[in-house]
Amino acid sequence: MAETKKYITKEDLEKHNNPGDLWISIQGKIYNVTDWSKDHPGGVSPLLHLAGQDVTDAFVAYHPGTAWQYLDKFFTGYHLKDYSVSETSKDYRRLVAEFSKLGFEKKGHIAFITLVSMVMLLALSVYGVLCSNSTWVHLISGGLMGFMWIQSGWIGHDSGHYQVMMSRRFNRLAQILSGNCLAGISIAWWKWNHNTHHIACNSLDFDPDLQHMPFFAVSSKFFSSITSYFYERKMNFDCAARFLVSYQHLTFYPVMCFARINLFAQSISLLLSKRRVANRGQEILGVLVFWIWYPFLVSCLPNWGERVMFVAASFSVTRIQHVQFCLNHFSSSVYLGLLIANDWFENQTKGTLDITCSSWMDWFHGGLQFQMEHHLFPRLPRVKLRKVSPFVRELCKKHNLPYDSASFWNANELTFKTLRAAALQARDLSNPIPKNLVWEAVNTHG
Repeated sequence: MAETKKYITKEDLEKHNNPGDLWISIQGKIYNVTDWSKDHPGGVSPLLHLAGQDVTDAFVAYHPGTAWQYLDKFFTGYHLKDYSVSETSKDYRRLVAEFSKLGFEKKGHIAFITLVSMVMLLALSVYGVLCSNSTWVHLISGGLMGFMWIQSGWIGHDSGHYQVMMSRRFNRLAQILSGNCLAGISIAWWKWNHNTHHIACNSLDFDPDLQHMPFFAVSSKFFSSITSYFYERKMNFDCAARFLVSYQHLTFYPVMCFARINLFAQSISLLLSKRRVANRGQEILGVLVFWIWYPFLVSCLPNWGERVMFVAASFSVTRIQHVQFCLNHFSSSVYLGLLIANDWFENQTKGTLDITCSSWMDWFHGGLQFQMEHHLFPRLPRVKLRKVSPFVRELCKKHNLPYDSASFWNANELTFKTLRAAALQARDLSNPIPKNLVWEAVNTHG
């Protein structure tokens, strides 16, 4: 006699969405991932954000085909009642399967090329500091250090999304070397931050990549002092924040010169916190290596003027990368609350802007100029993103979804306008600081 399936409703599933009770649905089957969440390679944040929903599209996006075999041990025996799949999701899953079948997940030589370029840039920078007495050479060496950090960011980003090396052990080594040792940024912090960004793309209260109060606010909704669920604190829109935000369109590029300091601070804060950090010892040791070699190299310069100049040059060059991170999302649609997992494709397209450029610029942009493609297919190596772009554009057209793209300069203009619009609203001193979201919604200008 065939076993009768047991069903639960969507409303019942939604109740299992807290740290001690995490249930998810994949293709209509219900899984309890509560105990396993602490061992999840992507961290607990993605599971917390998507718990209580059907997460099939997110699972397909982030996991290789081999991951399906491990699901059965988490199966509760329940199925989701009235489970259905939208036409958009069907097409999206079909694309994922097709790309996998065509071998688009093969890495190629991009990691090797990036690592070689990093070694060359680092060697030239060190050589310029140690073997030249020219102030101009020292200035150029600082710039080369900045370009090395940009490339280390790309290899750290790629190795965090998929395996760029031949084995997991070497992939981990690439992460620690490129992130912690050479750039001073904890790969553990980056994974925690970046995975949350992908899952909650452009959510004002969940996406850390939009939460830059008191310096920047991309939406007047921040004026209601909303709570950051990533940082677990209230982002107060007080008098100081109002003043800084009022001029944010003018201070944006100068502040980006020092954005790296924030990454250093965030990394150290996480590693010294009580939060669970995988391989904490490795992470701390890697960051310590950076804080030994980089200050020592700077100290080899002949005077304090040139030391400040070297550091300023290295930080200013990496500003390009920090600006690009903002261009992809600052001028796109934003929302409050969690992502609705069933609208995975729709949400990723609405909150993302591609940067159009020639193929010879791919090395410079690290593949993230195809931000929409990267968000939809995060496991694809960057060298494949240009190839899949036409398929994404066609799918967006078919389902009447936005495929927003702009040149690098136009994207900067859009970001400037977004920041200026919010700045002018913040500068309207005739209005008091909003007390709640209802007040803000009624009184928002523009």
